[in-house]
Amino acid sequence: MWHVLIKGGWMMIPIALCSLVAVATIIERVFFFTRIRKKNRGEEVLELVRKGQVNNARQIVESGKKQNSLPVMNVLYAGITHPGDPEGAMEAAAITEVSVMKRGFAALDTIITLSPLLGLLGTIIGMINAFNVMAVSGLGQPHAVTGGVAEALVCTAAGISVAAVTLIPYNYFLARTERETDLIETMATQLELALGNSAQTPPHLQLENRQVPLQSSREGVSV
Repeated sequence: MWHVLIKGGWMMIPIALCSLVAVATIIERVFFFTRIRKKNRGEEVLELVRKGQVNNARQIVESGKKQNSLPVMNVLYAGITHPGDPEGAMEAAAITEVSVMKRGFAALDTIITLSPLLGLLGTIIGMINAFNVMAVSGLGQPHAVTGGVAEALVCTAAGISVAAVTLIPYNYFLARTERETDLIETMATQLELALGNSAQTPPHLQLENRQVPLQSSREGVSV
């Protein structure tokens, strides 16, 4: 296997570097997305906020942030800990979390595009070498000519292989990021509504508060 790759010429060096960077990035992202697959307690936090138990909800998101640091929990933590402007706090936290999830995507995207181009360049160089040998020695040395063609084909195969192998996990990571982003948006919107409702006094309590001074005033008049 190694002697076949060596026949690809010096253009195999950048292709090999692309493959190493792709493997390292893929492994790191696999560990990251495996970690955030853990079940979050977002629904429990929203239910507590709807019941007015904001302090209990805050304890849950704080413990979740310290233990797992899931993207959804980090966004909810930002909203609960900034009651003055939960929307702005969650928006800023969501931007940060999405950028963390997309870390390494630019490198993978570049490798997917660059590797076939490097293979094509190696193909062109190999064909140029083959034609140079043909021009110098004529057709009397077919092995020298076929060696250049083999170099060209090896580079092409290597470049396309690196791009194809990188494309599959890259698309998976994109799908996972979109799924997590949708979850963050849904949870953030629900938390914002829950915080807004919990900050308002229920109507029946407002009526009771209005009736109490009215009754006391009537009693004062009757006395």
